[in-house]
Amino acid sequence: MSPDFFSRRQLLQRAGAGFGSVGLASLLADEGLLAADSSDPLAPKRPHFDGKAKSVIWLFINGGPSQVDTWDYKPELEKMDGKELEGFDKQTGFFANAVGPLMKSPFEFTPRGQCGKMVSSIFPKLGEHVDKMAFIHSGHTESNNHSPALFMMNCGVPRMGQPCVGSWVTYGLGSVSRNLPAFVVMSDPLDRGLPKGSAANWGAGFLPSVYQGTWLKPKGDPIENLHRPAHMNDAQQQRQLELLKKLNGEHAGSRPGEAELDARIKSFELAYRMQNSAPEALDIEREPEHIKKLYGVGEKNCDHFARQCLTARRMVERGVRFVQIYSGGMENQRSWDGHSDIRGNHSQFAGETDTPIAGLLTDLEQRGLLKDTLVVWGGEFGRLPLTQKSKKPGRDHNPHCFTTWMAGGGIKGGVSYGESDEIGHHAAVDKVHVNDLHATILHQLGFDHEKLTYVYNGRRFRLTDVAGKVIEPIVG
Repeated sequence: MSPDFFSRRQLLQRAGAGFGSVGLASLLADEGLLAADSSDPLAPKRPHFDGKAKSVIWLFINGGPSQVDTWDYKPELEKMDGKELEGFDKQTGFFANAVGPLMKSPFEFTPRGQCGKMVSSIFPKLGEHVDKMAFIHSGHTESNNHSPALFMMNCGVPRMGQPCVGSWVTYGLGSVSRNLPAFVVMSDPLDRGLPKGSAANWGAGFLPSVYQGTWLKPKGDPIENLHRPAHMNDAQQQRQLELLKKLNGEHAGSRPGEAELDARIKSFELAYRMQNSAPEALDIEREPEHIKKLYGVGEKNCDHFARQCLTARRMVERGVRFVQIYSGGMENQRSWDGHSDIRGNHSQFAGETDTPIAGLLTDLEQRGLLKDTLVVWGGEFGRLPLTQKSKKPGRDHNPHCFTTWMAGGGIKGGVSYGESDEIGHHAAVDKVHVNDLHATILHQLGFDHEKLTYVYNGRRFRLTDVAGKVIEPIVG
């Protein structure tokens, strides 16, 4: 037989090992054991197991919402209104010289949904969705100061320099969108500033910088250089990018295996693709009027947050892994930090967010996205059940107790977990640390939080540090 041809038997004998390798590669990919493309740090990756969620929208209620004025109904606090709290440690809050007596909520609570959840009157529309939510009433944290508490909630430790939740998620999962950032952050657009700690709240820390959040500027073009220069046409830009790719390739050729350099080259390619895709993804005017109305777009008090919530839906719909939206700016009356006039402060910020968040939950559900999208609502700590003395009474910081809720992404709806004490001062039953919240978020995305690690300076780090447990009763 001619040496240029094989019989079927000879072909199978010679190629058998190759077919086996192909089959093995397929099986490894199915089990999530096949390594991702090492040259692309944002290549999609398999989690440890099949999670219920594929993306996260974190509604960060910046400044510290009061649990006893929102979701944690305390009839005993109403009975004790005006009484002194015996044995109270004045260092619990931030203003030790302004401590007053116990103060009932200025808002009326009514049962909502089939689960009968007692909800504050400041959430008329969100109250319609309580059967989708799991409420965690026994949260506690480690600092009564905004900056370290923000870092704790975002990064798992009360100091800057650590990777945030969104960075850990994109490090673990990569991105399914090749034309948009994997992790997007939106801050308050009303000249009220960034949250304390600013960009460190969405930084990648010691993880590669490709995993940090992309902050959308609240005014002007949301992303720098989103549009190519007016004097340049598409053909000119293509030639420029081809030259850049050639030069970068030659540079990389002399430095094989440098992941950071490969990632930088990939970022140039992503930037070009974003110029084509991001303007469309960010253009909510493409949405039909009934959808914009659902979110509250055009309503004076909530238009800004409505646009951000609608943008978040458009982002996750297009494969973005993690979206974080901050309600409120720097501190005090520019955020939920109701040191004075708790009634006015929380009425204002609830009014800005109630319709948009309710619209987001409705829209995600009607598009079949809620089952794959984990929505998280909460701030960096809670507030004291006591009066903070001022012209109009407010409430000081409380690290010992706060409420968070989650919805979608496999979370059980219409349930409450943990309890605060009878006046909402301390977490009392089934206490939940911030590490536990993070462990639960990662679990819903398919991660064992103890195994999602990164080696830095000789130590294997993780988001949950050396603690954390999944809140099993709320997960599906």
